[in-house]
Amino acid sequence: MKAVVQRVSRASVSVAGERISEIGRGLMILVGVVPGDTEDDAAWLAGKCARLRIFPDDAGVMNRSLLDVGGEVLAVSQFTLAASIKKGNRPSYIGAAGHDLAIPMYERFCELMSGLTGRDTLKGRFGADMQVELVNDGPVTIVIDTKNPV
Repeated sequence: MKAVVQRVSRASVSVAGERISEIGRGLMILVGVVPGDTEDDAAWLAGKCARLRIFPDDAGVMNRSLLDVGGEVLAVSQFTLAASIKKGNRPSYIGAAGHDLAIPMYERFCELMSGLTGRDTLKGRFGADMQVELVNDGPVTIVIDTKNPV
């Protein structure tokens, strides 16, 4: 699984002009599923996102996690995270998982995040044309790949 994790002061998702999800302080997480991803990937990724120490402590040092600050989560499925740009200028998405794997893995990731945080993980709408708005706080943006954690 791949994720782009952004610390936000607020974020929202709209579909066809209707706001379907909105959070305040917390994490906006774009989630991509690739073939071969398993429940272990979802669990590892959820745990890492929940425990990333990217929120400031009283001294202004990034030393607190989402769990420490009681932040919210907005997770949006993002197949384009699996894009390959090796040839030409048009990205190829053949590296993205199909719906049969991507939907349950995305849903499982959201369930795991909810379990870890003790609050609902808000979501986008899988497969929809979404408009995502956010205020990246910092900015802080972390890219995570469960197959290549650097």
